[in-house]
Amino acid sequence: MRVAIIGVGCTEFGELWEKSFRSIFLEAGIEALRDCGIEGKEIGAIYVGNMSGGKFIDQEHIAALIADHAGLAEFGIPAVRVENADASGGSAFRQAYMSVASGMHDVVIAAGVEKVTDSVDPMGVLSTSVDQEWERFVGANLPALYAIMARLHMHEFGTTEEDLAKIAVKNHKNAVHNPKAQFRKEISVEDVLSSEVIADPLKVLDCAPLSDGAAALILAKEEIARKLCDTPIFVEACTQASDYLALQCRKDLVTMGSVLKASKEAYRIARTEPREIDVAEVHDSFTIAEIMAYEDLGFAKKGEGAKLIREGETEIGGRIPVNPSGGLKACGHAVGATGIRQIVELVLQLRGEAGKRQVDAEKALALNVGGTGATAVVTILSR
Repeated sequence: MRVAIIGVGCTEFGELWEKSFRSIFLEAGIEALRDCGIEGKEIGAIYVGNMSGGKFIDQEHIAALIADHAGLAEFGIPAVRVENADASGGSAFRQAYMSVASGMHDVVIAAGVEKVTDSVDPMGVLSTSVDQEWERFVGANLPALYAIMARLHMHEFGTTEEDLAKIAVKNHKNAVHNPKAQFRKEISVEDVLSSEVIADPLKVLDCAPLSDGAAALILAKEEIARKLCDTPIFVEACTQASDYLALQCRKDLVTMGSVLKASKEAYRIARTEPREIDVAEVHDSFTIAEIMAYEDLGFAKKGEGAKLIREGETEIGGRIPVNPSGGLKACGHAVGATGIRQIVELVLQLRGEAGKRQVDAEKALALNVGGTGATAVVTILSR
């Protein structure tokens, strides 16, 4: 059964001190429902991505809280929280997609939400996504582990710190035109290179922020989608793959095996190839992650990812625009919401509703990664 996205909603991403966890997921959900003109009682199920409500805001049972506060508890609508570190949103979307594709439900919500500013140690919480015994115990957090990957990529393929900086510059430039982005300000290569070192060679401006934010999508089976929506965006594939949690166990530190596996399967199911993708939102939690994504998704050969950013091929107007929203780097990274937010952006692009950041696109791809790549979710959409 074909599945389409008929409604989208997204809050601003950033330090939303004046808003609560409850208020931001409600804001995104209401916007998505209004976007397609349906009522909450028409929803068959809710799937919500949330990495760590228990640590960030001392609240578990997130799905029930959302159903309750959204006024849907009285209808008995089933709600499920999905946790897969940074890939929680993408994984929640996949569960929602499968529930409609299987015929279990006709219309569902896929959402993601995170409130990190209430935590005293948000990076410490985020780093619980790596192996606590073999990595975190000896001092390796997420920036340190991505720095290892970056340094090895530079050693093996000649990638430079300037190449990494150009990723950040591109994404900040794109975010200027995104009203929901956390950082709507351009930066220069010099700004990145002169920013404080976090884990050599990664600087502050090589790293995505940790943000508050929520995003929501309404999915429906094709028959209903065509009745409710003039521009349904179809899900051609949504795949997920795993890899070893700790870097030390992986065969190749400059390749994310999960991304290779998930993308290969997604291309097969969608009957498409990397060269046919018109726009992509990829997981750039650190600038090196975007360059590796170019390679692992098949946009460039292994070791040649930096060439794409040097030659402007991933700019808006280039051969394969990547992260027109600003990506995690500039739009922001509200961990559990990121995978949903990426798809919201692609729906807007495919509808032709992305404003000054609009690209010409018929087919789009989203890559949502958990931790250092132990989980990857790849989604392919078409107009």
